[in-house]
Amino acid sequence: MISDSTIQALRDFTAERQWERFHTPENLAKSISIEAAELLECYQWAPSPVPDAAHAQEELADVLTYCVMMADALGVDMDDIIMRKLEKTKQKYPATLVRDDLQTSQQLHWQARTGRNGGVGVADHCPE
Repeated sequence: MISDSTIQALRDFTAERQWERFHTPENLAKSISIEAAELLECYQWAPSPVPDAAHAQEELADVLTYCVMMADALGVDMDDIIMRKLEKTKQKYPATLVRDDLQTSQQLHWQARTGRNGGVGVADHCPE
């Protein structure tokens, strides 16, 4: 995962510019989405592999930077939340059911999103 020295470097960068007041969870979530769209743009209409891998890496770094900043702002441990979510996802998509079966994966995803499986997956979403 991300090292403590990288997290501290991001904190120092932000503090040196006095940007802490702008780094609210809401603003960071927006920035993650914006940067993710810029990463996706690297692949829009592009042949494989992506023509400008260096640019894609820079955009990925932006996405990761904002994700780390958001985790830090929320006071959450990235390893912990990733492992907890991975465990939920393992239960939602058992390997024995979905291995090499995109259709079953999509059906399980849709059922979870619509609550047609007894509400499993409904808690995965933020309240409105």
